[in-house]
Amino acid sequence: MEATVPLSAAWRTDPGLVRSHNEDFVIVYEPETPDDYLLHGTLYVVADGVGGADAGEVASQYAGERTMHHYLESDDSDGPGARLIEAMQAANTDLRRLAAERDDSRRMATTMVAVVIRDARAYIGNVGDSRAYLWRQGTLAQVTRDQSLVARLVEEGALTAEEALRYPYKNVILYSLGSEKRPPIDLFEVELEPGDLLLLCSDGLTRHLADAEIAEIVGRELPAEAVEVLVGLACERGGEDNITVAVIQHGPRPAAEETVAAIADVDDELLTRTIARPRPEPLAAQAMLVEVVAEAHPRLWPLLLVLTTVMIILIFLLWIVIQQATAI
Repeated sequence: MEATVPLSAAWRTDPGLVRSHNEDFVIVYEPETPDDYLLHGTLYVVADGVGGADAGEVASQYAGERTMHHYLESDDSDGPGARLIEAMQAANTDLRRLAAERDDSRRMATTMVAVVIRDARAYIGNVGDSRAYLWRQGTLAQVTRDQSLVARLVEEGALTAEEALRYPYKNVILYSLGSEKRPPIDLFEVELEPGDLLLLCSDGLTRHLADAEIAEIVGRELPAEAVEVLVGLACERGGEDNITVAVIQHGPRPAAEETVAAIADVDDELLTRTIARPRPEPLAAQAMLVEVVAEAHPRLWPLLLVLTTVMIILIFLLWIVIQQATAI
C-alpha cells in the first residue's frame, strides 16, 4: 500500500474466556493510493453484538460490513462526518430488513463506534456503549459518551461514579443499530496532533481495565504491541466478555520512536503505513542495560566501604557497653 497517511494502526478481537463465540467485529478500510485517501480517508469500525439479542455475531458483522459499503459508495458533499453517520443509519436500515427476513432471529442489534481519519482530523460516530478514546501526551480522554442506562443515571446525578461500578444493570444500553428505525448516533470531531492515539474498543476491555491502565499501556507501546497487551490483560482478569481493541497512531511519537530506533533499525514505512507490524525484539536495549549495570558496580564500592566501616565501629561500641555493664 502507498504511504498515503501518517498512520500506524493495529487491531484485535478475542472471544474472551467465558463466551462460547465472539459477537464483536472489527472492519478496516485503509486507502491504497493518494487519490483514495483524498476521497475516503481511512475508516475503522468496531461493533459489539448486543447481549440478549438473537444472532449478535451476525448483527455486528453485517452492520459493520454494510457501514463500510455505504460509506465507500456515498459522495463527500456533506463532509466525512455526515457521510459516516448516514452510512451507519443506512446499515441500521439494512440490519432491520435482514432481521425481518429471518424467521429464526427477529431481534438483531449491535453497538458501533467508527472513526474516519482524513487531513489530520478524526470524525467519530457512536451508538451504544462501545468507546473511542484520545491519548495525547500521556493523557487519555474518553471522546464518546456511553449511550447506556448507567451512564444516563450518572449524568443526571442519580448515581455516583463509584456506585455506577456496582450498578446491577450497567450493561443495559439505550440505543443500538437494529433497535429502532433511526437511532440517535452521536458524532464527535477531533483535530489530531502528531503523536496522538485513537483507541476504539468494546466494553469487554473497559470492564476489566481502568482508563489509567489503558493510558499507561498505549503510551509505552506501539499499536501492534499495545493491542496484544490490552487484550491479554483483560483475559487474565477474567475475560468475561468478548474483547475488541483498535489503536491508531497519527504520526510519530518522538519518545516511542526514539526507543524503537535504539532497539533496532526501523523502516520509515512503520511510521507512515497503516499496517500492524510486530514489535522488534529489544535485543539492543537488553545489551545496553547490561553495560549500564556493569558500569554501575564499581561506583558502589566506596559506599559499601563506608557502610562496612560504620558497622564495625557500632559493633565495637556495643561490645564496650556490654563489658562495662558486666563489670558493674
